[in-house]
Amino acid sequence: MYKNIFTALIAAYPALVFAENNAQDHSSLLAALMLDDITVTATRTPISTKTATGDITIIDRQEIERVSGGGLVDLLKLQPGIQILTNGGMGNAASVYMRGTNADQLVVLVDGIRINSATTGTTAFENLPLSLIDRIEILRGPASSLYGADAIGGVIQIFTRRSQQNKTLFYGNVGAGSYDTYTGNAGFDSKYKALQFGAQMTSYDTRGISAKKHPPTAIDKDRDGYNNQGGSAYATLNIADGHSLSVNFFESDGKNHYDSGFENYATMHQQVYSATLKDRVTEYWNSTLKFGIGKDRSFNFDRPTRQSKFETEQAQLTWQHDFKLPVGVLTFAYDRLEQDIQTSTNNTRNIDRTRNNDSFTLGYTAQHEAHSAQLSLREDHNTQYGNFVTGGIGYGYALSPQWQITAQYGSAFRAPTFNQLYFPNFGDPTLQPEKSDNFEASLRYQNATVQAKLTMFDNHIRDLIQNAGPVTATCGTSFAGFCPINAGKVEIQGVTAEGAYAFNQQWQLTGNFTIQSPRNENTDNLLARRSQRYSNLVLQYKYGDWNWSTEVTSASKRYDNAANTKVLAGYSLLNSTLSYKLNEDWRLQARANNILNKDYVLAAASSTVDYNTMGTNVFISLNYDMK
Repeated sequence: MYKNIFTALIAAYPALVFAENNAQDHSSLLAALMLDDITVTATRTPISTKTATGDITIIDRQEIERVSGGGLVDLLKLQPGIQILTNGGMGNAASVYMRGTNADQLVVLVDGIRINSATTGTTAFENLPLSLIDRIEILRGPASSLYGADAIGGVIQIFTRRSQQNKTLFYGNVGAGSYDTYTGNAGFDSKYKALQFGAQMTSYDTRGISAKKHPPTAIDKDRDGYNNQGGSAYATLNIADGHSLSVNFFESDGKNHYDSGFENYATMHQQVYSATLKDRVTEYWNSTLKFGIGKDRSFNFDRPTRQSKFETEQAQLTWQHDFKLPVGVLTFAYDRLEQDIQTSTNNTRNIDRTRNNDSFTLGYTAQHEAHSAQLSLREDHNTQYGNFVTGGIGYGYALSPQWQITAQYGSAFRAPTFNQLYFPNFGDPTLQPEKSDNFEASLRYQNATVQAKLTMFDNHIRDLIQNAGPVTATCGTSFAGFCPINAGKVEIQGVTAEGAYAFNQQWQLTGNFTIQSPRNENTDNLLARRSQRYSNLVLQYKYGDWNWSTEVTSASKRYDNAANTKVLAGYSLLNSTLSYKLNEDWRLQARANNILNKDYVLAAASSTVDYNTMGTNVFISLNYDMK
């Protein structure tokens, strides 16, 4: 009962405060509407989001803090064109579908280094601590002409926390919530002469919920807990004006329990470290040399006897040159990616493979008066699947200071994963990469109080890799007669609308709505677990030291299988956040999720059992951030 009263108070806060105007400055609400932010993901060079022709979203630290207590997937599911599914509660596998594409048709970077698993092709978003993240940039649509293989759906780039201020700062938080959840985070930033540096560490622990809803076996009815420890660090040495050397480090270790008829568990280790040398060779020529390694290692223990281990190491080298022209910037980049994979089952190694990729990228961005343009061309040479050439072209025109139209074309491809190629009794080494062509157009509007964008897209994917049965001559029997094949074409048509409106200095309404049709052209069936309609609506209010927001997330029905015979019902969720600024440095925050205790399903574990989702839950945190 007390939890219900508490969540109701969070949701109803604006009705409990004074209805008078506040004389303090609340310009942050209006500033959040402005599109003129800087992104590097859209073109690999700094560019204003106002003139970028691509479909870009930037998530800042303020929005990350608003959903504290949850995970990265809780933040991503609020973004335009993104759907999330999870196989249970916190720590269980999460999939991100961008514009209806598959979870493995997405490039994910941490501080510029790939963190996708080359064994599965997906990213363990559930194991990336939200408290270590400072900023997220999302580029929707094919981007292989900038980032190479796998960017059919888009790119998500995560930047770890660091300060831009020239003084020593400390920050941290502690929190507790439902399902015996406890968190802690602490970090600092400092500067000594020409050296800027910082580090942080984080911990998350929860007893969680049962991964399966109403499981048939007694042992699977237990709560499946999750814990995570992570950390990040950086240092930047300004050698001279226009010359700097920086190093970055990120690590996350998680352990989660899951339901499979026994007391099973899995561990996930992710690590990224890199060094970057930036040089302003001349007034018109900037050079960036980056070397980094991304690692992921997972271990699954399936009682009573089965153990499996998957390890990926991806060494990455980039040497990029940006030339400032009389109009625009010309970019030339060389990228090398070395992937080393090792897997084993019951201590017997079954995959030990490597593949290398060399690529050359040529790009051009320009903005002149009412016109903006983006061009990119890339050739990839891979030791496993040969050569691929991809390209992109975008154009934007400002009809007026408020109105802008854009149009863009991009091609992309996805490389088969090592599991799909070589896993015993499953993989097929003759698989070909998936290929796609995407066309999109947008209409944008912005003034001092209103921001709106309408984007239409049409993505054609060929040689889609999917599992097919019964057993064929190239498949074994370890996976119930299914193995990966190049089968079918997919067309994903859709439109995304997003906008924000500031009623005054205190109230702001933001939202997004996506309509899409991700269909297999051979069967005319919808792709599994993808809604045709989904939306988010966020209402925010600021009064003095109080900050309140409430959000509604909705999705239409989906099908859990490719045959479109098992229906997953649509749902709507109500969440809310309330924070109070105790003083300049301290802030108390409470967040309530699924306030109406909606019973909903994101994915099915079998034909009779669904994966579980969390009911009403609350989280309270005390936050310190030295100003």
